Amino acid sequence: MIKKKKVNMKVQWAKCIVVSLLYLLFLYWVESWWGLIVLPFIYDAYISQKIKWQWWKDAEGPTRFVMSWVDALVFALVAVYFINLFFFQNYVIPSSSLEKSLLTGDYLCVSKVSYGPRIPQTPLTMPLTQHTLPVLGCKSYIEWPQWEYRRVKGLGKIELNDIVVFNYPAGDTIVSEPQWQAADFYQMAYSFGRQLINDNLEETTDDAAALRGIYEKYYMEGRKYISQNPNTYGHIMTRPVDRRENYVKRCVGLPGQTLEIRDRIIYLDGKANKEPENVQYTYYIKLKAHIPTEMMYELGISMEDITQLNQFGCMPLTKHAAKVLKDSKDIVDEIRLNTNAPTGDLYPLNAKTGWTRDNYGPIWIPAKGKSIDLDINNIAVYERPIRTYEGNDLKITPEGKILINGKEAKKYTFKMDYYWMMGDNRHNSADSRYWGFVPEDHIVGKPLFIWWSSDPDRRGFSGIRWNRLFTWVDNIK
Repeated sequence: MIKKKKVNMKVQWAKCIVVSLLYLLFLYWVESWWGLIVLPFIYDAYISQKIKWQWWKDAEGPTRFVMSWVDALVFALVAVYFINLFFFQNYVIPSSSLEKSLLTGDYLCVSKVSYGPRIPQTPLTMPLTQHTLPVLGCKSYIEWPQWEYRRVKGLGKIELNDIVVFNYPAGDTIVSEPQWQAADFYQMAYSFGRQLINDNLEETTDDAAALRGIYEKYYMEGRKYISQNPNTYGHIMTRPVDRRENYVKRCVGLPGQTLEIRDRIIYLDGKANKEPENVQYTYYIKLKAHIPTEMMYELGISMEDITQLNQFGCMPLTKHAAKVLKDSKDIVDEIRLNTNAPTGDLYPLNAKTGWTRDNYGPIWIPAKGKSIDLDINNIAVYERPIRTYEGNDLKITPEGKILINGKEAKKYTFKMDYYWMMGDNRHNSADSRYWGFVPEDHIVGKPLFIWWSSDPDRRGFSGIRWNRLFTWVDNIK
C-alpha cells in the first residue's frame, strides 16, 4: 500500500498565492478578465484538492507509467504553446530574400512582446503548427470561432529599418495543391487571365475607369481557369490572418510616410533612407574561370547564386562582393549592374502605373486615424486595405464612383496602421512592391538573435556558421 505524504499547508498556501498573483498579472496584461474562472481551479489544485488532478498516481502497473508520460507531454505542449503564443517563437529563414543580412538556414528567436503579442484570432488550432498538420496535410485549425483583432501592449513599436516577422498579406487566398501554395494567387490569376484573353488590352487605353474593367476581366478569367483545373491547382481556399505563412523582411516605410524608390534608393517624405550594409542587387557577370570555393565562402556567394548565374547570366551581390569580383581580372571578364526592370506584376496589380522594382511610387502608407482623398486614379492602391484588411464592402461603378458600404465615398479614414516591408536582396525579394502594405494585425514579432545557423551548401560541422550563433539581429544593419 502506497503511503501518502503529509502535505505542508503553509507551503501549499504560499504556492497558491504566488501562482494566483502571477496569473492575475497575466490577465491584467492581456486585459481579459474572463480568465478569472480559472482561479477556483488553482485554489483546488493547491488547497482544497477536491478534483483528483493526478488520479493516476494511485494506480498501479502500466496505467501509472503511461499516464505519467501523458501528463508530462500535455504539460510540455501547453507550456510551449503558451510561450509561443505570448512570448517567443522560433523562426527559420527559408529563402534568400534578406541576404546577406539574414541567411538561408538562420534560426531566429522571435520576440512577441517587443511589439505586443496578438490575442489569438483563430483560437482552435493544433499547438506548434502554423496552418497544416504534418503527414496528414490537412488544416491544423478550425476557422470558427474567429475573434476580432486585439494586440496586448508591448515593449515598443516598429521602428524604421527593423527586421520584422509578419503574416504574408497576400496569403489570404491560396490553392490546395502544395506545389502551387507558395505562389501569389493574385499574380497567378491576373497572369492566367491575360494569357487566356491573349491580348494586352490595358495598353489600348489610359482611362482609369476603363483600365479597371480590363484588369477585373483578367482577374475573373484567371480565377475561373484556376477553379476549373483542380487536378493541377487543387481547390481555392482562404486562410485567417494568423494562420497565413510567416514572412520576415525589413520595415522600410512607417505609417503616414510617403515612400518612393528612385534608381533603387528608397526615399521617405523626400529624404533618402540609409541602405543596409549588406544590401544586394543583381549583376550581369561573364566569367573567365570558375569562382574559387574559398572566394565564394568569403563573399557569401551560395550555390543558389551560382545556379542563378548559370541560368540567367546574373546573380545577387553586395557592393563589396561586386568590387572584389571586378578587381579579379583573372576570373571575371565583365560585371555590370542589372538595370533591367520591366513594368507589370507589381502592386497594385489592377492599375497601370509604369512603376518598376527600381523606380516605384510615390505611395502614401496608411496610418490609423488618418484620412485620404479617394478617386478612380488612386483607389487601386487603397482598395485592398479598405476592403480586405478593414472589412468594408467596396464597389466601383462603371462611371468610376466609389461606394463604401453602399454610400459614395470621396474620403476614407483608416482603422489600422500599415507598414512597407522589403528584403535586403532587393532584386530577389517578393515584398511590398509586389503585394502591398502589411497591416498591423499581421505583425507577429521582432527577431532578437540567431540561435543557430547552418549553411545548406555544406554538411556536418563545416556547415555550421559558428560566427553567427547568438548574433543579435539589431546589430545586423
